[in-house]
Amino acid sequence: MWFEYRPYVSVAQRRAQAAREVEKRRKRGQTITPVVIEGRTIARTFWGKAWCENMESYSDFENRLPRGRTYVRNGSVVDLQIKPGKITALVSGSELYEVEIDIMALPAKEWESVKARCGGKVGSLVELLQGKLSKNVIEIVTAHEGGLFPKPREISFSCSCPDWAGMCKHIAAVMYGIGARLDGQPELFFLLRKVDHLELIEEAVAHVGETAAPDKKTKSKKKTLADSDVAGVFGIELAQPETKEEPAPKKAAKTKASKTSKPKATRAKAAPKTASKTTRARKSKKSEPDA
Repeated sequence: MWFEYRPYVSVAQRRAQAAREVEKRRKRGQTITPVVIEGRTIARTFWGKAWCENMESYSDFENRLPRGRTYVRNGSVVDLQIKPGKITALVSGSELYEVEIDIMALPAKEWESVKARCGGKVGSLVELLQGKLSKNVIEIVTAHEGGLFPKPREISFSCSCPDWAGMCKHIAAVMYGIGARLDGQPELFFLLRKVDHLELIEEAVAHVGETAAPDKKTKSKKKTLADSDVAGVFGIELAQPETKEEPAPKKAAKTKASKTSKPKATRAKAAPKTASKTTRARKSKKSEPDA
């Protein structure tokens, strides 16, 4: 039985070919967001590392993951889109291959259990997204059973390449690409599992609200990120609005001007009156007869 092997294509050739195809898609209006890895470290933050470590802990994936690491590091994942329960990607190989990964939503009972166990232990939304969590919370969210991360049976995938393996190297590259993407956008993890990360914060507020005054309980539990919080999560410096100096009040200016000019006007008018009195006195003396 004869097999036809595809000719070897260098990384440089693959990148050039992928760039041409990606440009065509951009011109058709498709949004392209490549995965860019600096150095050899794929994930650097809590959620990115936790995703990769969880994936590597399953024997189902261990044989194909090494090739995926190589592919994602050399920039082969030229597009990665994360939506609720679904990942789509373009991976550069001998051709540009299309990858689709479906991840089941976290079951409602498990999500309620996670919220209950984390209740009151997550300090703020910033701490949650930065991964600054207590050891107890980390154990809850990363647990193989009852945690937030998907198990192999909850993941299904396909690739347009001719590799018949369950997880080809292109899919493995995308799985690592997800970890890299979570470094900058950790909230996408919760989007992927179709749960609202703000509910973890609401649960913490609810625990505090049990001992709060009744009028405080009626307030909204939703928390949003202030500008300073966004800067802390994503490591960016937000430009501050310029402050304009307010001009002095017009009334004060008029008052000052009137106080300064009034004495001058008074002196100017008074001078002629003094001069006229002196002149009349002299005239009266000249008109008097000699005694």
